[in-house]
Amino acid sequence: MAGWLFSTPFLALFAVFMALPIIATLVMSFTDFGLRNVTDPFSAEFVGLDNYTKLFGDEKFLTSLFNTGYFVVVGVPLTIAAGLVVAVLLNNGIDRMRTFFRIGFYAPVVTSIVAIAVVWRFVLDPADGLVAGVAVELGLTPPDFLGSETLAMPSLIVMAVWRNLGTVMVLFIAGLQAIPHDVREAARLDGAGMWQEFRLITVPLLRPTLLYATVITTIGYLNVFEEPFVMTNGGPSNSTLTVSLNMYREGFNFFHMGYASAMAYVLFVVIMGITVLQLRLLKDNTK
Repeated sequence: MAGWLFSTPFLALFAVFMALPIIATLVMSFTDFGLRNVTDPFSAEFVGLDNYTKLFGDEKFLTSLFNTGYFVVVGVPLTIAAGLVVAVLLNNGIDRMRTFFRIGFYAPVVTSIVAIAVVWRFVLDPADGLVAGVAVELGLTPPDFLGSETLAMPSLIVMAVWRNLGTVMVLFIAGLQAIPHDVREAARLDGAGMWQEFRLITVPLLRPTLLYATVITTIGYLNVFEEPFVMTNGGPSNSTLTVSLNMYREGFNFFHMGYASAMAYVLFVVIMGITVLQLRLLKDNTK
């Protein structure tokens, strides 16, 4: 009883601000809830699975689903690889100003996306940007990174990797410091070089950390919203339109709340499926 009493404030907040909205969204996904139903929610008409069947015939939704998949398939491995490399360097290779570099790599994680967008728009601006200036000096024509259907998504991926690198780095540094020093020393005495030690000792012992970092990074990238919303607004020609951004537009621009709710639950099922798959593929290797 005492435990439940102490848990009551959290349970009350969770029920009001999390559980009830989640249940309401699920119910809403089976209705045609729109702007006209805001004042009288119970007047929404039940449409069954119509919203869900409509989704998979919606070219814009399928485009956003493909773009989100592209963002995840390319962005997650790059983020994990870059975070691991930086973590190894900061843990073993750099002795001076180690704290300064850690703070520097982690700073983008806690920086406002608006501030990040301003910096990256300046860097990628085809007229006066930093990259454009370097290209001109080399005698090249500076590309319009955010205005090109081909380059817009890779540009957002690079920005996302830079922004989320710090989180993965911190996780890997914690994992590296948990590896017993005796194991490394024994490998060196047996004649293992730096690459052999990394491949045969470090990576296998980092599998639990690798699993966690991969899962949370994948979930975050499947929900990607801020980068395309601030930088490109889904353009050009929907080349950076993601499921979350599409959901936001349907729900809060066009007020198709029922349709947007169905979109949210499709994304939820995709996230759950991918997460379960990742856990099953890597679980046995973490024992």
